[in-house]
Formats: sequence, C-alpha cells, structure tokens
Amino acid sequence: MFYKAIIQGRLEFGTEKSYSKVHKMYEYRTENYYKNALIFKSEDVFIESERALFIPRHVSQVLEKSFKNTTSLLEYCSQFAVSGSVRAWLINEGKIMHYFEIEPESDKAAVQSFLKGRNLVKQSGKEEEAILALTKAIEKYDRHAQAYERRAKVNFILKKYHDAKRDYGKSIGIDPTIPTSYYGRAKVHVIEDNFQEAIYDLEKATKNSIALQSIYWKARRMKATCHIKLEQYEKAAFDLKFYTMRKFKEDDINFHFKKWGLYNYGICLLEIKEYEDALEAFDKALSYENNSYFKIKDSELIRNRGYAKRLAGKKGYITDLKQAIKLGDKKAQKLLKELA
Repeated sequence: MFYKAIIQGRLEFGTEKSYSKVHKMYEYRTENYYKNALIFKSEDVFIESERALFIPRHVSQVLEKSFKNTTSLLEYCSQFAVSGSVRAWLINEGKIMHYFEIEPESDKAAVQSFLKGRNLVKQSGKEEEAILALTKAIEKYDRHAQAYERRAKVNFILKKYHDAKRDYGKSIGIDPTIPTSYYGRAKVHVIEDNFQEAIYDLEKATKNSIALQSIYWKARRMKATCHIKLEQYEKAAFDLKFYTMRKFKEDDINFHFKKWGLYNYGICLLEIKEYEDALEAFDKALSYENNSYFKIKDSELIRNRGYAKRLAGKKGYITDLKQAIKLGDKKAQKLLKELA
C-alpha cells in the first residue's frame, strides 16, 4: 500500500573526507543493504560542491518499506554530519504514521556545543550560557544553520532584535527549509512594523512546514494579523477561515487562540460586507472561554454581533447593544444612539 511521504532538510559534512566517505557508504548500502528500495538515489541528494546532502522538499506516494529504509539510511548519514536536520513524515489519510527528525548526535565538537546550547535555550535564565554554547558551535563550523536559528531565538528573547534578524537570515541562507527561521524573522519584522516583509517570511514558513505541524498554523495566524494591519481584510479572512475550521489538540498553542481567530474572522467579514458569515463567527467566538494567552471582552463580541445583525437585516441587534452597554462597552452606547 502506498502512503504520502514528505521529506525535507539538509546535512552538512564539513570536510571533503567526511563527505566522500558518507557518499560512498550511501551508494554501497543502497546496492547491498536496501537493494534500491529507497526513495532517493545518491545523485538526487548529494551536492559535492557544498559537501552536503540536500532535500529541498520531496512529496511522493511510497511504500512504507521504502520510507523506513530511506529514513534509516539518512539517520546513518547524519552521524557523519557536522550540522543539519532532515524532517520526514509518512501520512495516511491526513494522519501521521511516522515522523522522524534526523540530526547529528556524534561527539564532534560543533555537534556537542550545539546540543548543549539547544538544551540551554529551553531553560529560563540560561540565555547568556545558551548564546556562548551556540556561538562556540558556529565557531567550530560557521555553516551551522540550526545554531544560528537557536541563537536568533535567544537574541529575540533578550530583545536584541537586530542580532536576531541577522542570525535568522544566516540560518535561512544556509538551509532554506527551516520553517522556524522564517517564523522567527517574521516576528522581528512585525516588531519593526514591516508587515509586508513579515508576510513574505510567513508564507515561506508555511511552505516549509505541513498542516499537521503547529508552526504551520502559528505562521498562518500571524500572517492574518499582518494582513489586518495592512487593512487587507479579504486576505486575512482567507487565512482565518481555515484557521478557525481547524481542530487543534489541547496541548497545541493554537488551541488557545480559537476565540481570537473567530473574533478577528468576524471583524474581517464585516469589513468585506459578508454580514451573515460575520454573525456566525461572532456567535461561535462567544462559545469559547477566554484564557491567559489572549483575552477578548465579551462586551466587544456582543456589540459587534449586534452590529452584524443590524447590517444583515436580522432582529435582536438592539438587545445585543444594550447587553454590551450593561457589560461596560462605551462604543455600544455610542452606536445605539447613532442607530436611534
């Protein structure tokens, strides 16, 4: 039975000796261990001039055996690499059967410094130590895309936005398949009010991730926000339509933004004069509780629902506006006077 495979990423081997060794071993194992039951031939993925294995983005229908053979061989190759990451999914009817994130874990100095730095990034208060470890990894191998990406994240946390944007850019320049690099740089662009540049990076983030990943929807949510900032309401509504239709698990950060998504979807629909759909979005938003991530006042929701009812020619808009006024919404009071 055939399944959908998505594979992308890059492994860098640093020296000609390491590259040559792993290239020969790949070809030997292809012929002798796996009997060509693989997704890639060596010439498909090895780039001699860059001493790297590179899979920009591969999507195909494959046998489970071929997928497992390929990821096993890529795992073997990764132990010769000095940096890099390959991500591989096998999907059946929209569900992930297998997922592998393949990275070097050898005792090479650059590898060990990166692993130490990556672990420190996750620990609050360890930012300076993380930067030192990640900088050491970069000094050992200056094409370490993952180290640049993690160091950029720490710089962002420390509000060193110029340094963060520089490191994200270097990461992208080395490995253009890492979605978090684009997402991180987009966050810097948003802080700088460069919303169009942020949208470009967020589109790259979604193209280099899949809809089964949280990062895909985080990028799409931020992209909608940028469109709203630019008053591109139709484009924002397009992103938010799919965002609000998506069912997220409770451990996914996006789960906590459903109320936010539905509220802003309703606002965008009002702007593009799709009033009945806006009314439906506001109704759904009111069914969600607020949380610590993003709070939307019910008074605002009820006021906008009332306004949507009025524009859609529905009854009950005065009741909604009066209810919003009771909840302390001053705009509802002004709107009710105007309508009266």
